[in-house]
Amino acid sequence: MNDRLQALADAGVSIWLDDLSRERIETGNLAALVADSGVVGVTTNPTIFASAIAQGERYSDQVKTLKASGADLATTVFELTTTDVQLGCDILRPVYDATGGVDGRVSIEVDPDLAKDTDATLALAKRLWERVDRPNLLIKIPATVEGLPAIAATIADGISVNVTLIFSLDRYRGVMDAYLYGLEQAAANGHDLSSIYSVASFFVSRVDSEIDGRLDADSPLRGKAAIANARLAYEAYEEIFGSERFKALAAKGANTQRPLWASTGIKDPAYPDTMYVSELVVSDTVNTMPEKTLEAFADHGEVTGDAVSGTYDAARQIIADLEAQGISYDEVVAQLEVEGLEKFEKSWDELLQTVNAELDKA
Repeated sequence: MNDRLQALADAGVSIWLDDLSRERIETGNLAALVADSGVVGVTTNPTIFASAIAQGERYSDQVKTLKASGADLATTVFELTTTDVQLGCDILRPVYDATGGVDGRVSIEVDPDLAKDTDATLALAKRLWERVDRPNLLIKIPATVEGLPAIAATIADGISVNVTLIFSLDRYRGVMDAYLYGLEQAAANGHDLSSIYSVASFFVSRVDSEIDGRLDADSPLRGKAAIANARLAYEAYEEIFGSERFKALAAKGANTQRPLWASTGIKDPAYPDTMYVSELVVSDTVNTMPEKTLEAFADHGEVTGDAVSGTYDAARQIIADLEAQGISYDEVVAQLEVEGLEKFEKSWDELLQTVNAELDKA
């Protein structure tokens, strides 16, 4: 394995790839990334699926078969995406086995149109879990207010969850509370807590994109907010999973809900292309990267030890300095959540349009 990626893994960061396609699966590319680049997990989203389906002929036969069977658009999308994720789970299964379930995970997202419907989100999470039928699956559920009870209920059913679209520290605490409540209910329901895993996807680069746009071009605070926010999230993680409440669950076999740094490709080319990886190195975390960022880190990324622990006061000062300049943290993260949901919904519509075009051609 590449020395730089090995150093990242040795520092306690699980390297996940933010991409999946039938081509990666069938050509052996994903297996090669697992073997040679230390990739131990995969995340997906509707944009990733839409791009894969639009650019590849490898879905044509399945689309034709589904069309011939009378499948409608929703069924076709469901079958295409769950097939990819199922195949991805099979490739990652040895990692899952070797790490005792910690890694080797592949995520699939619930329909973002359901983000504000608790019951429908839970129902689809169960359906996806049953269809993929792999223990190393993670169901992605957005961390909306309505998503929190769905997250808890999904965990209570013994289903592993990737909680996505987290921007704010308050919402992150709500996510962790939902996870712990779900575990408590799972224990009451007789589930083996050691088989339930979760990650909490804390979005990084979008925070800088929004806040930098509100700062002067020469402000020393540019490019500082996202990393500060993520570091404070890790402080909250340490607090919650060091609590007596979690210790009681851990005694029954429960696992922590690891922070996952998402949106780690840079948006501003003025910044180092590995910034959202190297500045967030700390144990018990996941960094899900676009392949471009993975390749950049393999080429010139640096690991200089724990970059997070002990930085919390400095991170709080950055947020305070932004507030002093009239930039409201609460307003920014609330806006980012709204925009994030809109982007998810747009991506889903794009996926539906792409698959519909493939059905028309079939």
